[in-house]
Amino acid sequence: MEAVKSAARLSDTSRERLHVLLNYALAILTFIGLAIMVVIRQQRALAFDEIWLRSSIIQRAFVTTVTVSFIALIGSLVLGLVFYFFSISRVRYLRAFTDVFTEVIYGTPLLVMIFMMGYVFRASFNIAGPETFGLVGLTIYITPYMTNIFRAAFSSIPEGQYQAMDLFGFTTFQRYRYIIIPQVIRALMAPLMNNFSLIIKGSALLHIVGTREIYYELFALSNTTGRNIETFFIMWLLYLMITLPLSRIIQFVEKRWST
Repeated sequence: MEAVKSAARLSDTSRERLHVLLNYALAILTFIGLAIMVVIRQQRALAFDEIWLRSSIIQRAFVTTVTVSFIALIGSLVLGLVFYFFSISRVRYLRAFTDVFTEVIYGTPLLVMIFMMGYVFRASFNIAGPETFGLVGLTIYITPYMTNIFRAAFSSIPEGQYQAMDLFGFTTFQRYRYIIIPQVIRALMAPLMNNFSLIIKGSALLHIVGTREIYYELFALSNTTGRNIETFFIMWLLYLMITLPLSRIIQFVEKRWST
């Protein structure tokens, strides 16, 4: 009897999975159908020949986008941790500075931040090109969001664990090495990937400071070839090639570590 119930449960699970897969397949086909309809209704036939002849430029732009996004991710991660420690510091000035910094960033559009850093602040220091300062602007903009995920990760550790560490006389190194850091990393992974996706999409605005990333090069190609629709379609696909796998990784991590 138990074997029959188990087989029935497995059958129900299989049907549910099949139902989910069919719905996703239908959703994907819907988007493909919409894309085909848009292509068919264009006043002129789409042609990618001139763009493929410049595929090496597109490849370099793709690499540049990933590179600057990764640099901004690491930089904002480090700064986010620093500002998290500022926010819990006993020094009131550091806590106040963190609050003011966060409010200023939240009140500033990313486009304005990149422009201000790439041209206004860069003119004051004149130690690097606008591309470098634009990247700094992107990094600074993401920093408060990184601070928030550190705050959430550290606060996810129950108070009872800190009491247990006090009870067993853990040193500061032992606390962080064996108890705090493993749990913080676990809590950080999914929101960290979310922020990385946000950085990649935000990196398109770096074109205003001359960074030769995807948007910069594809927009230039659209002006050169006159193929605006084709170039922006490729641009869209290139961003999806980065962000969609990240989305799947986030879902996998959340599902794997929630069990």
